[in-house]
Amino acid sequence: MLFGRGRRRRRERELDPDEIFLDSSNLSGFDTGQLEGRLEKPIAPNTFAGIGLVAVLILTALVAQAANLQMLQGERYSAQSERNRLRPQVLFAERGAIVDRNGVALVFNEAGDDGFVTRKYESPGFAHLLGYVSYPKRDSSGKFYDTEIKGLSGVESAMNDILSGKNGTLLVEEDALGKIQSSGTVKPAEKGQTVTLSIDSRAQRAFARSIQELADRIPFKGGSAILMDVNTGEVHALVSYPEYDPNVLSSGGPSELIASYQKDTRQVYLDRAVSGLYTPGSIVKPMEVAGALTDGVVTPETIIVSNGFISIPNPYDPSRPSIFKDWKVHGPMNARSAVAWSSDVYFYAVGGGYDGIRGLGIARLKYWYDLFGFTSRTGIELEGEAEGFVPTPEWKEERYGEPWRVGDTYNTAIGQYAMQVTPLEAARAVAAVANGGKLIRPTLVKDAPLEGKSIPVDQAALQVARDGMRLGATEGTSIGLSDLSFVELAGKTGTAQLGVNNEFYNSWAVGYFPYDKPKYVYVVVMERGPSTNAVGGIYATYHALSELHRTAPEYFE
Repeated sequence: MLFGRGRRRRRERELDPDEIFLDSSNLSGFDTGQLEGRLEKPIAPNTFAGIGLVAVLILTALVAQAANLQMLQGERYSAQSERNRLRPQVLFAERGAIVDRNGVALVFNEAGDDGFVTRKYESPGFAHLLGYVSYPKRDSSGKFYDTEIKGLSGVESAMNDILSGKNGTLLVEEDALGKIQSSGTVKPAEKGQTVTLSIDSRAQRAFARSIQELADRIPFKGGSAILMDVNTGEVHALVSYPEYDPNVLSSGGPSELIASYQKDTRQVYLDRAVSGLYTPGSIVKPMEVAGALTDGVVTPETIIVSNGFISIPNPYDPSRPSIFKDWKVHGPMNARSAVAWSSDVYFYAVGGGYDGIRGLGIARLKYWYDLFGFTSRTGIELEGEAEGFVPTPEWKEERYGEPWRVGDTYNTAIGQYAMQVTPLEAARAVAAVANGGKLIRPTLVKDAPLEGKSIPVDQAALQVARDGMRLGATEGTSIGLSDLSFVELAGKTGTAQLGVNNEFYNSWAVGYFPYDKPKYVYVVVMERGPSTNAVGGIYATYHALSELHRTAPEYFE
């Protein structure tokens, strides 16, 4: 019984659908389009092998990447993560101040709101000397992409390495929301050094004011002035007018004012003292007479008579001789009086030869101009210094395809034709006359080492040139300075004609003081003024020295 019931239970066990086998006749009652009456097809064995292979590859890639991140690039990403938390910030170095020889601040720093200081400049009268800077720049998000304060002109540029210092770094800790949690200095900023110039702000202002007043009133296109120690080359004043405001250029505005600088026909950005080239006119005569006396072309007492002109026969048309005029009838002139009264006829003969005087000739004339530094840069610390020029036969042939004529030598002998010099070259040349033939290097640094060379010129010849310049200040062309009773000086003037009809002049005044023991050389040039005011250089010098005597009388003690 029991056995029979057990067997019935086994026979009555319910069957799973996949255990049912149907024959084709059983399909008649099913919708085969919906897969009714069909068995599920079993998954093939190789499917599981493929899935396993993919899983292994993914796991291998994950392990390789983990190894790369942890072992190979772990240090890099760790540093990057640290930077995300600790943000570096620039500590701007304080730029060094610029002071004059007496410690008066000409450029100083003023604290700004953005972590760096701004420069404040003494103005007016100092722009080309001091120059200006550009400040660090930001991108549109306010972050600095340029972190340097750079000098762009003048002393700011020439001495940028000394003034600039070195920026530091401040690490700022931020949380995930960007809020600062703490900060600490990693690398402190190094302050730039203070630069002490040879400039005396009192002398600079005196010459700057005098030149500006005269240039604006007459008017002249511009002007320049230099006051320099004849023995050391230390420059006490270096003036160029017109000028810009360095505070405006550094800050970048107002834009309208900067635009006006660009449009100004007077060349506001030109540093006339260092980069301006001018026809020198008669200021070259003391150097020329020293060379002619050294070469034995004339003696100090050789007389050359000026009747107001010389006449040179024209080989092509005897009826039309070449006439070279003096600026007035001077009568008999020797070396001293010719310098004092600036006789052109005397220097026509000395330079190019006339009436028994063989003359230096253009080659020797250029030789002496070269020795006195008229054709070489002085080497002052400022950038952009120009170099003077003396014409030669080779230059004329190449430039114009014409031969050199004696008239070209005559005009070069009085500082005309194509000759050009800078005011700084003129100051060095006059200093060489005053100090006994030493061609010194001008410098803007107080107590800088003396640099220069000696000119092979006869000392007695230089004394004659100095005597002529002293005579010029007492009775000659520089007599306008004789009213300066507080000083005995030696002077020389020069006027260079400009314009199609010689309707403009460059007016020069050069010299040194005191006469008996030379200490300072002065050079003033007023640029492109009307021919009715050929004494502008003397006028500006007179007022500048008068002002200097009032503010700094020790210059004349």
